[in-house]
Amino acid sequence: MPLDGHLIEVQRTSAEVYRGKFLTAFKDAVELPDGTMAVREYVVHPGAAMVIPILEDENGNLRLVLERQFRYPMGRTMLEFPAGKLDPGESPFDCAQRELQEETGYTAQEWARAGVIHPVISYSTEFIEIWIARKLVAGGRQLDAGESLDVLTVTPAELMTWCLDGTVTDAKTICGSLWLQSLFNGSWKPSWQSTR
Repeated sequence: MPLDGHLIEVQRTSAEVYRGKFLTAFKDAVELPDGTMAVREYVVHPGAAMVIPILEDENGNLRLVLERQFRYPMGRTMLEFPAGKLDPGESPFDCAQRELQEETGYTAQEWARAGVIHPVISYSTEFIEIWIARKLVAGGRQLDAGESLDVLTVTPAELMTWCLDGTVTDAKTICGSLWLQSLFNGSWKPSWQSTR
């Protein structure tokens, strides 16, 4: 990697402008590499985990577990993989297991960490750790108070088509589909860990 000192912005002042239940917004003054000053507004987020749940039937046919959920800032229902923010002190893996069970009712016997994404780098510290879950076992959901979502299963081909035609626009789900492509074409060999 090249040296990046000529790109660094240095914080000179920082002011908290909003503190919510889990988001905090800041307005900072920064010194740019050329010595001029600028303002940076951003949101501090605790981080999240997303799960790519893979169902396999007795014939080896694969389906993916997705959710349909109304997202208020977008003003519409979105298709996405199960995900949720980290609770205080919670690891991303624990969060992934919890969110899968709470939102879909499934638990998984095998897990593999795919990676991490930073979905909105221009104005948020949010990161999302991506996990793949397989050998799923159905069970009961435990949605949070006020949480409403539908669970559905689709083929990998359906998901890929929806990502390409704009039916799916959720960034984390589109990133997840790229990990799936790498898994299915053999270019990525995950390290599976068992929870049995």
